[in-house]
Amino acid sequence: MTDETIDEIMSATYCALCKHGYASLRMQDIADESTKSKATLHYYYDSKHDLLCSFLEYLYESFDEAIEEPTGDDPAEELVALVEFMLTPRDEDTHQEFQTAILEIKAQGPYDETFREHLTRFDRRIHDRFEAVVEAGVERGVFRSDVDPDATADFFVTVINGARSRYVAVEYPFENTRRSLLGYVESSLLADGAGVVVE
Repeated sequence: MTDETIDEIMSATYCALCKHGYASLRMQDIADESTKSKATLHYYYDSKHDLLCSFLEYLYESFDEAIEEPTGDDPAEELVALVEFMLTPRDEDTHQEFQTAILEIKAQGPYDETFREHLTRFDRRIHDRFEAVVEAGVERGVFRSDVDPDATADFFVTVINGARSRYVAVEYPFENTRRSLLGYVESSLLADGAGVVVE
């Protein structure tokens, strides 16, 4: 399968998930969003589950690169940029629909080992990124010396995952969680004399 074909099928899967959600999604729905027939999709993928596992892998590859983009002049600025990256919708038009579909997939995690493995990779990648930034901040004296990078990263991941679920379930604004996390950076992480611009 060519990269062009993969991109088209993955884009179609994204659109179909946004329109139909996970539970109601059919291979035909994905075919309807692309130039490929349902038969062609089944040629490449044995089932909807197989295609969605490939979709999660495709998303991970893009996410793995994108999560490295938030930067700053020091670890505090980089942490602020990372929080904003994680809590800023990429596509306002389809963000809630896509987050709803992803939450449906997450709900399958306890019962589906393959989904769980893919979701665990995302979770670990986010944790490791936060941990690296916090650790760098402690080493450079930007964050307090008693800050535990691993525990702090766990805290950020837990809050961000909760924010996404809350956004889907009750439309609780990401902005509120963003402000709370940035307030936490200022009040609980920054070393004496250190500062960061939080807009």
